[in-house]
Amino acid sequence: MRKIAIAALLAALPYAATLSQSQGSDPVVMTVNGKDVLRSEFEYSYNKNNSEGVIDKKTVDEYVDLFINYKLKVAEALDRHLDTLTSFREEFAQYRDQQILPLLVTDEDVEAEAHRIYNQTKERIGPDGLIQTAHILLRLEQKATPEQLAAAKVRIDSIYTALKNGADFAELAKKVSQDPGSAAQGGLLPFVQRGQLVKEFEDAAFALKDGEMSGIVQSPYGYHIILMKGHKQLEPFEEHRESILKFIEQRGLRDYIANQKADTLAAETGISRADLMKKKADEYAASDPELSNLIREYYEGLLLYEVSNREVWERAAKDEVGLATYFSKNKKKYAWNEPRYKGIAYHVKDKADVKAVKNSIKKVPFDRWPEVLRATFNPDSVIRIRVEKGIFKRGDNALIDREVFKRDTTVTSLEDYPIDAVYGKILKKGPEDYTDVRGLVVADYQEELEREWVAALRRKFTFSVNKDVLKTVNNHN
Repeated sequence: MRKIAIAALLAALPYAATLSQSQGSDPVVMTVNGKDVLRSEFEYSYNKNNSEGVIDKKTVDEYVDLFINYKLKVAEALDRHLDTLTSFREEFAQYRDQQILPLLVTDEDVEAEAHRIYNQTKERIGPDGLIQTAHILLRLEQKATPEQLAAAKVRIDSIYTALKNGADFAELAKKVSQDPGSAAQGGLLPFVQRGQLVKEFEDAAFALKDGEMSGIVQSPYGYHIILMKGHKQLEPFEEHRESILKFIEQRGLRDYIANQKADTLAAETGISRADLMKKKADEYAASDPELSNLIREYYEGLLLYEVSNREVWERAAKDEVGLATYFSKNKKKYAWNEPRYKGIAYHVKDKADVKAVKNSIKKVPFDRWPEVLRATFNPDSVIRIRVEKGIFKRGDNALIDREVFKRDTTVTSLEDYPIDAVYGKILKKGPEDYTDVRGLVVADYQEELEREWVAALRRKFTFSVNKDVLKTVNNHN
């Protein structure tokens, strides 16, 4: 008989594991804000950021300044105590635990979980064990008419009579059963336990002996004739071990095992789960430099993001005065070599709306045009206009090419919006203000803020480089 198919960065201090290595085997390559950076850490960062495939690869000497700037930003984040933010602690702990939890799981833990699954399955099967049946089904609609019921009953009676007179069950199932899944197998169903079948079928099936055939059984699916193929108990654990282990991997149950293990260890040691994970992270990182580097990198990366967002990225995006001032000082940088059209191409149903659109926005700032047009012409489910707004160059929009730049081009009108029009102005030399090229200005302003910030950090914090050790990077002989 066949087997049953059972498978059917930190609320702690920064990691310093590498510092436990002797200075002789891993010398200090630089010191930033009083903290030593070992050669191994610098090598890890350099090699990761200058691997094969990197377009702008740096030499070791070229990379030193970039690395120092990175460490200075981290020092600034720590100086501001950004590592104490709840959001930072939670995000880092989540990442750290993702790296550490799988390391808690041993082969013995997985084996124990496999035994637990087996025992749980065996208990669920119970003393009645497993049965395998074959059946012939004539389906009935739930709202079958009396005539349909009577016709189906006549047919199932004739099939039952044929079986009683010696017809082969499997051959007849293939021909007449309306359960396509089992019919092709001669009506054969897989091994099942109590609770896996509809009650009417189950009660009749479990009452049969091996080789015995039932009478006609009616269930919500229709009429059945059931043949008992055999009974069995669940095979010993060893016969199912490989399939259970495969089931554990496929269902991601290692995560469940790891979380259970963490909870158990925390309870046994009398500490919180968070403290346990910090402790385990320290232990594993101390013996695994790759893991130590990975965790430190994420820890510092989170700090770098937080402090850079405050000093550069978010600041530049929100500093409207600063953006305007930067644009005013660098306006020539954004000059165009060909004119642009600042405005809209729009499409309406009613000719009167062509002028109405222009009147509605002619005294409104450009950035508010969509808001005004939406409120005026498309306030509800009735859409009166379709609009494309932007700063267009030749080739961007066919309607603007034809109407503004006087190019010979074909404009395809929108269905239901046959009237096309444009409104705006031609900018010949360049943008009027920074909002016309906001994306470019924000990026350039960020670069300026970054340069000024790094210069200030270099004045604020001390740093030094051991050039003799630097020469040995990736060359320890």
